[in-house]
Amino acid sequence: MALFHFVFDLELFGYLPPGTVALPGLWAIFARIVAGSFLFLAGVSLVLAHGDGIRWQAFLRRLAVVSGAALAISLATYVAIPGQFIYFGILHAIATFSVIGLLFLRLPIIATLAVAGVVILLPSPLAIPVMQSPWLSWLGLSSVRASSMDFVPLFPWLGALLAGIAFSKTVKASPLWPPFSRPPGALLHRLTWPGRHSLAIYLLHQPILMGLIWISTWMIR
Repeated sequence: MALFHFVFDLELFGYLPPGTVALPGLWAIFARIVAGSFLFLAGVSLVLAHGDGIRWQAFLRRLAVVSGAALAISLATYVAIPGQFIYFGILHAIATFSVIGLLFLRLPIIATLAVAGVVILLPSPLAIPVMQSPWLSWLGLSSVRASSMDFVPLFPWLGALLAGIAFSKTVKASPLWPPFSRPPGALLHRLTWPGRHSLAIYLLHQPILMGLIWISTWMIR
């Protein structure tokens, strides 16, 4: 994620040709892999946290934090780049899909995988007039391309979170699970720090990267 945004920032400051990260190619594929991994791991985390029973207080607290961060990003980008502001980016998707994902915690793994497959493979756009409404663009079924710097619609991206749910449930039901369920040692616990603070890293890394590039540009010029 940080590497992709660093390349994006280099393009933004004119160090790379326009369209480097947007045009079909290596960086566009890399961006999809990063977004898919975010949502896949969100599905895995949902099972680890609530697979044995939904802990509503913890879930609602996390939902409020992620939703608040998503709203802050929407407001900030609307002020900075109103023509391409982020109204349904990766944090919006994680918050929304996590709520939907609760419905799949008790479903059989095969049913979850089947729904994930349908969501991923469903042809888009659909030739249904109501789907062309701007208010439903977050579904990802409109023929009108979203003008946003970060757009992660329900179709097909919900499929990644559902795949994470199915994967985590499969591992928990297998002989592989007992070793992974033990508390980590001191060293491993330290190595998990980025994962335990992933939201803070996500929110702070871009301002830091852009600030460093801006300072470097100012010093060079």
